[in-house]
Amino acid sequence: MDSTHRKTNRSEQKSRKFLKSLSRKQPRDLLLMIGTGVSAAVAPGIPALRSWRSCIEAVIEAADHLEVLHPGDVAEFRKKVVKDRDLLVVAHDLIRKMSPRTGDAKPNFFQDCLMEVFDNLEQHIQNPVVLRSILRLMERGTMVLTTNYDNLLEIFGQQQGKPMESLDLKDKDKVLQWAKGHIRYGVLHIHGLYTDPCGMVLDPSGYKDLTQDPEVMEILQDLYRTKSFLFLGCGETLCDQIFQALFLYTVKNKVDLEHYMLVLKENEDQFFKLQADMLLHGIKVVSYGDSFESFPEYVEDLTTQICKQKSPDAEQVDSTTLLGTSCIDCAKRKLGDSDKDHPKRARLLDNDGGDPIIAPVLRIQVS
Repeated sequence: MDSTHRKTNRSEQKSRKFLKSLSRKQPRDLLLMIGTGVSAAVAPGIPALRSWRSCIEAVIEAADHLEVLHPGDVAEFRKKVVKDRDLLVVAHDLIRKMSPRTGDAKPNFFQDCLMEVFDNLEQHIQNPVVLRSILRLMERGTMVLTTNYDNLLEIFGQQQGKPMESLDLKDKDKVLQWAKGHIRYGVLHIHGLYTDPCGMVLDPSGYKDLTQDPEVMEILQDLYRTKSFLFLGCGETLCDQIFQALFLYTVKNKVDLEHYMLVLKENEDQFFKLQADMLLHGIKVVSYGDSFESFPEYVEDLTTQICKQKSPDAEQVDSTTLLGTSCIDCAKRKLGDSDKDHPKRARLLDNDGGDPIIAPVLRIQVS
């Protein structure tokens, strides 16, 4: 066996090691945050699913093809998507350009462009390994939310006979039911779904009624405090304005939380810097390997490990056990007692507005 092959095997073996604090979680204690990396792994034949940049580029091309954007604007947006670092701002501007001057969400040409880009999604599902893993977790009580416009998970779930339901933040009653765990196969799209123009919003101001509703905000932020978020296929989710408005701005003591993010380790220095930075936000960064092709199998193996865990209802786990479902400190945090029991720890500085400064996040999408 040559040295190159041995090196590859060692890399694959390392990528299959799991943090026991994650693999021994109960499925119902997890909340999956799905990004474009999941869609890219499932339907690689659709370029728009590979990353935020690819999605915006595809929408611009569709707008040009459908003649719903002036040629001068098309050229300008093509330059912006290459040069601008903040793609969310580019996306905001693009939506506004194809929406009424009144600022209303409906009607708009952005939806037509997305429908053009995501046409016949079900025919493009090539590798449903990640989706199958997500459904296994959902069966056992794991909740799911996403920044994606597509509904690949719902399509695949329905094909498997699951009563999937797509939700968006415009429907308060549904959001509350989902947050309370009453919609087992519900997928909350915080940016909306491409098939529903009323629910598609990128700018947090579009959700002003919701973000100013104390009942909704409290129950959503309680999820971030009491569940372990597992970020799958997420590149810039922590920089997403809507995600920040819903979960980050008012959740205090984030360093005491325990969330997880799977990323591609392309550069060791960047990876370990990201690990250190994200710990300040209560997020443990884990590498699934040095190749995007490793992502589906890693998620599948991780899911198998998690689903092996016995339910506390079947066998009570002592809260003082080192590797049990929780420790005393975790239980106290969930009860809101950690402020007086834990010394202050190092945190990232906030800006003048009190908003958290989010460290750059490694992209795992194929660009």
